[in-house]
Amino acid sequence: MDSKSIRKEFLNFFKEKGHQIVPSAPMVVKNDPTLMFTNAGMNQFKDFFLGHKTVEVSKVTDTQKCLRVSGKHNDLEEVGMDTYHHTMFEMLGNWSFGDYFKKEAIEWAWELLTVVYKLPKDRLYASVFEGDKSDGLEMDHDAFGLWKDIIGEDRIIYGSKKDNFWEMGDTGPCGPCSELHIDLRTEEECAAVDGKSLVNEDHPQVVEIWNLVFMQYNRLASGELENLPSQHVDTGMGFERLCMAVQGEKSNYDTDVFKPLIEAMAKKAKLTYGDDEKKDIAIRVISDHIRAISFAIADGQLPSNNGAGYVIRRILRRAVRYGYTFLGFREAFMYELLPILADQFDGVFPELVSQKDFVAKVVKEEELSFLRTLETGLKRLEVITDDLKKSEEKIISGKQAFELYDTFGFPLDLTSLIARENGLSLDEEGFTAEMKQQKDRSKADAVKEMGDWIMVKDGDVEFIGYDHLEGDATIVKYRTIVEKKKERYQLVLNQTPFYAESGGQVGDTGHLEANGTKISVLDTKKENDLIVHFVDKLPSDLKATFKAVVNANKRSLTTNNHSATHLLHAALRQVLGTHVEQRGSLVNEKALRFDFSHFSKLTEEEIAEVERIVNVKIRENIQLDEKRNVPIEEAKEMGAMALFGEKYGDNVRVITFDKEYSVELCGGIHVPATCHIGLMKITSESSIAAGVRRIEAITSQNAQDYFNKQETEYNEIKALLKDPKDAKVAIVNLIDERNALLKAMESVNAERAQMVKKDLLNKVQLSGNINTVIEKVSLPNADALKTIAFELKNQVQDLFMVLAGDIDGKPQIAVVVSDNLVKEKELHAGNIVRELAKEIKGGGGGQPFYATAGGKDISGLDKVIEKAKQIVSSI
Repeated sequence: MDSKSIRKEFLNFFKEKGHQIVPSAPMVVKNDPTLMFTNAGMNQFKDFFLGHKTVEVSKVTDTQKCLRVSGKHNDLEEVGMDTYHHTMFEMLGNWSFGDYFKKEAIEWAWELLTVVYKLPKDRLYASVFEGDKSDGLEMDHDAFGLWKDIIGEDRIIYGSKKDNFWEMGDTGPCGPCSELHIDLRTEEECAAVDGKSLVNEDHPQVVEIWNLVFMQYNRLASGELENLPSQHVDTGMGFERLCMAVQGEKSNYDTDVFKPLIEAMAKKAKLTYGDDEKKDIAIRVISDHIRAISFAIADGQLPSNNGAGYVIRRILRRAVRYGYTFLGFREAFMYELLPILADQFDGVFPELVSQKDFVAKVVKEEELSFLRTLETGLKRLEVITDDLKKSEEKIISGKQAFELYDTFGFPLDLTSLIARENGLSLDEEGFTAEMKQQKDRSKADAVKEMGDWIMVKDGDVEFIGYDHLEGDATIVKYRTIVEKKKERYQLVLNQTPFYAESGGQVGDTGHLEANGTKISVLDTKKENDLIVHFVDKLPSDLKATFKAVVNANKRSLTTNNHSATHLLHAALRQVLGTHVEQRGSLVNEKALRFDFSHFSKLTEEEIAEVERIVNVKIRENIQLDEKRNVPIEEAKEMGAMALFGEKYGDNVRVITFDKEYSVELCGGIHVPATCHIGLMKITSESSIAAGVRRIEAITSQNAQDYFNKQETEYNEIKALLKDPKDAKVAIVNLIDERNALLKAMESVNAERAQMVKKDLLNKVQLSGNINTVIEKVSLPNADALKTIAFELKNQVQDLFMVLAGDIDGKPQIAVVVSDNLVKEKELHAGNIVRELAKEIKGGGGGQPFYATAGGKDISGLDKVIEKAKQIVSSI
């Protein structure tokens, strides 16, 4: 079978077993503070396991895009080094939410592998949880008994908590698991060494292929385990490893999942894959990493300098470094793989296919940018090696190696290689220490203690904020969080008018009121599908009925900005073209920010036209057409625009402002009619990434205030200009007059500087064999002081000069030393000026032959002269 058939067989098998096929969630996680990326198939179903969300379909199956490059599940450093670890991978899974449990999961897994895929039964091993005393857990007797009947006791492995108790993180759903391992070695190798002894020993051909997790528990923040409301099944099978097994290959990279990418890289590098292990590793790294980068960008995460964006940039730069170091690539190359990648996932993950051109352009710009950084780093390393060659110290320090790694993206092995070529060594222990310090700093910055949810009462959670700004509510559950040593609380209400931050719209604020006591709601966010209210104190009576009141003014202003982004999006597509797609947004009560795909700066005319169209639509007073619970396919037929990177359910909300103008899928709050927005003014347009532009704008009262301020400033300027008929002409005339005066002043200052220079030439004194000038001078600017210093240095041989300058009322010192004196007398102008600068309460520095310093105390210039004369005497 080819890989597409293998995937299809998996999904169809479970469909026939009564499972519903569901789409993959985005790889970049939203609304879950515990995760940055989807690292397992179960992420999107977490609320079902915890009982936060009502199960509508009890059996589902899917293929989920996953990324493991941070946190507990981090495979980055293994990628490329072995043949079966990846950053981005597909997780094939089948799920039971309180439906079937261990028996069906185990029997179906065996049927699929041995009957459908025809994998040899005698090459498969099953592991079961052996129990753990620290958690008070017994061995998984049920799983053992089931496997014993299927596979025989001699092919069962007892696994420790580390291997056979699956936990997504430090807290959350967990349970014992049963792994299936396959031995892909040759007959001779199998005869020589029993495969059972190689399970979980990191053998490249004896690998875990499927993990059947039996979700029974919830790990609390205290470390204790509690039973989940229901028992669930969560299975995950690595698609790439499955393809290796079914296709009879010895490596994931030898399957048709990776072969097209590897062949393209090998052809570009003009080599044969398999001839050189270092080059093979580089090709594997690139082939893996381009998948992770591309899917992250397609899911809405652009490379950046923080958070998830920084992780993606790191992966991209790691791939570029491997190509640069081992394959000799000096130009962008990864973006050329996008057509191959898109073709592979056609019909599976349509978001990559539809955005392949955009993703390719982003990747190319990121590559080019990093290649420039690499070149700069090489120059920096050249300076370091040249300096070390001249000194007795022949070691590149750990700090220098870390700077090259952190700032310029140099891997340690590249720095080490260049060091050896130059006869130098490298302090690897020092580098490791610097790396550890950085990781420790990152961990300290991210420390956040989160308590467990404490139930107050049972009940469903309902959002009523589309129709109401206040309503009665009771607390369903609460928990304590400690962030930056400050204690706060999170509440979940049975019904709430508070909108939780999502889709770019900030969360509502307001208050809860009961029995004459008000508690401020500082923010509202989503955690998976829970609406969480952040408060600074807990109510004295947790079981009281509260009046939940949203800050109406903030909500109204935020709503204006949100609806304006929809009008703006449509106007941009009208003016620039239908390639424009939203790449992110932020709307609050102050302003709106809208990011969109476009590859050139907008002209003034384009900005003006976009703004004009939006304001026309505002004045047209278009009534909001809001439709809730629309089947997703029906919404698409209506022409509703979906945002890439968003996970939509079977039913969606459609927001329309004129069906011929703006129809979008959106869960946010909107104005009842466009006239409520009042006015929109674009305040800036800029680039935030390759192929992504950003518009910032204001609406309503903020826009009116903006124009009022502009008018006030204009009137004040006219008044200062004596109320001319044409203010623009008056300002141009004023600028021309100023430029003429400046030119005249420059001429006067130049003459004055020449007079000072002539006076200084007459004051040159011979001290021993050194010509000295130590004088106070008064000059109009620092440039004049520098000009005089260099002209005298060129005119007077064996010169040692200190000028203590009064530069328009501020003290400045210049020290000049002739080149021959620098060598013969071992003088250094930079060191001398630093010592003199103490007298004017300042500092400075420079080169051995010329240095300057500034300060705060002009009265110290006389002391500068005295100290300079003492220095001359000592010389």
